[in-house]
Order: sequence, then structure tokens, then C-alpha cells
Amino acid sequence: MMVLQMRPKYEDFPLKTFDKIRYADTDRQGHVNNALFSTFLETGRTELLYAKEPLHAEKASFVIASLKLDLLSEIRWPGTVEIGSAITRIGNSSLSLFQGIYQNGEIAAVAETVIVQMDDDTRKSTPLSSETKGRLKEYLVELEK
Repeated sequence: MMVLQMRPKYEDFPLKTFDKIRYADTDRQGHVNNALFSTFLETGRTELLYAKEPLHAEKASFVIASLKLDLLSEIRWPGTVEIGSAITRIGNSSLSLFQGIYQNGEIAAVAETVIVQMDDDTRKSTPLSSETKGRLKEYLVELEK
């Protein structure tokens, strides 16, 4: 299993994607507003959980149970951001995700997220299928602390 450092290089992530920075994303200081960092993380998450085909069970959804975001440097318009994503834990009904946001090769933020599969009717957690767990293992890394 690959080991990721807490401040890895973008190239070290098993899943890589990007997002375009819009002028409207900036604040009066001229850098991207910190609220947009969560949107960039969403781009990476959806690439993992929904892009090929949804990994959640039928009549279930993925919800965020916890999000820890460390802002390390500013992001500026114009340009793009690169988002690296990796799975650090696969549980019974949840998974832990580690992501990095980069601009021009420099790390701007890291985040740790716990995502739970929730039954749409009962609104309670529901187990991940063995097929989903198998597909998530492709992105599984060990996080060096």
C-alpha cells in the first residue's frame, strides 16, 4: 500500500483532477475565498464517488459526517487548481478521504473527510457493499502522521 505524507505532492495521489478558478471565486483581497476550498474538495470527491458510476447502494446516498480542512496558502485567479484524492480507511458503512488542493504545483490546503453511506428512507447509516469496498481499495493509501 502506498504511503502519503501529510503534505504530499499532487503526483503522489492515486486520483487526480482539476477545477477552473472563476473571477467570481475571488474576494476583495484578490484571492480565492476560503469557502471555495470546500467546493474544490467536492470536485475531487465526486470524481471518486460518482464519475464512473455511483458507488453508493441503490436508495442510499453519501453524506459528509466530518470535514477537517487546513488552509496552507492562498489561491489566486486566473488559473486552475489541482485536487488529489485518496482513501485512508474503508469501514463498514463509511470511508475516510484525504485530499490536497494545489495551484502551480504548490500545496494550498489539505483535508480529511469522513463520508457515510446513508439509507435514503431511514436516514441511518447502511453498510457498503463488498463490490464498493473492492472498488475503493484502488485508491487506498496509508497516511503518514
